[in-house]
Amino acid sequence: MEIVTSRTLLVSADPDALTAFYRRTLGLPVAREYPGGTVFYAGNGIIEVPAHLRADAATAPADVLWLQVRDVAAARDELAAAGVPIVAEPETKPWGLIEMTVHDPDGRSLILVQIPADHPLRRDVRGD
Repeated sequence: MEIVTSRTLLVSADPDALTAFYRRTLGLPVAREYPGGTVFYAGNGIIEVPAHLRADAATAPADVLWLQVRDVAAARDELAAAGVPIVAEPETKPWGLIEMTVHDPDGRSLILVQIPADHPLRRDVRGD
């Protein structure tokens, strides 16, 4: 099987509020809009809020988005200024990444991650 592309679909009981969060609060650029939803660019990934699929409002989503940012402290300040509660302040984790957590309007966790310059994820492991 060959996977050509992929995207994450975030199903919501209130797709309008969720779309506004990703568009206005996070400032994700729109890849396309269609009568049933909005597709956002998220780095090299795609996030889609399909308004035509509705979630049960009684159940909080269990999925988590991992979003790499250049400066987690600046992202924290931007989100706090926009009124987004900070669930977990930025901190260096035992695996060496600087991470913080916020929730979107549906309660979905967003882990914002900064990869320090000396972290192994930044090393060229291709060899010579």
